Amino acid sequence: MLDLLYPPRCVACGRAGEWLCKACIQTIPTLTSPLCVHCGEPQSHPGLCAACRRGNSQLAGLRSVSYHFSPLREAIHTLKYEGTRVLAQPLGEVLAHYWQETNLSADLIVPVPLHPARLRERGYNQSLLLAKELGARVHLPVWDGCLARVRNTPAQVGLSREERWENVQDAFRCRETALQGKRVLLIDDVMTTGATLEACAGTLARSGAQEVWALTLARAARSQKAS
Repeated sequence: MLDLLYPPRCVACGRAGEWLCKACIQTIPTLTSPLCVHCGEPQSHPGLCAACRRGNSQLAGLRSVSYHFSPLREAIHTLKYEGTRVLAQPLGEVLAHYWQETNLSADLIVPVPLHPARLRERGYNQSLLLAKELGARVHLPVWDGCLARVRNTPAQVGLSREERWENVQDAFRCRETALQGKRVLLIDDVMTTGATLEACAGTLARSGAQEVWALTLARAARSQKAS
């Protein structure tokens, strides 16, 4: 009935019929090799990027489908801030296709959690919606509640790289005791500096996870990280 009264229109191009049309999905430029072996940042040669050669990460690896540009940007924003939960379905399909193309593997999926106060305000966790859609398509269990956000940190938007990392320090706790030897896939919508994913990965590793990979729909381009 709602579709009859308010027919869905693509959030990117406005075409009637779907919330994210197939034509727009086909224009999403998938990030492909050569990528940094660890963080998944596109580069001109195989191996580790300069940042990963200098750093020490809790993540076994990180991959993103594409950059945070149109049409993915509009779809993520509408899912996250405008309550259009149905967008998790086509976006979950995008994640699943990328997962299968990259031959990654895991034992279970864990969504990046929201603090209970933020969850009450928004009404849902967009990362959990995406995780469920991905899990159903690639036949992996989703461990909702495995991670808890124990500090209601300020939104990361507008913070510098250093402020983002400080903001999420000790912000997560693991509620699961059966992670020993498990390969975990973290799911989030957008990766900007990786601070949130690193904080989650560290918590999961300390709780016994064998390795933690992260997969996001989008990642900030270098120009976006600097702004």
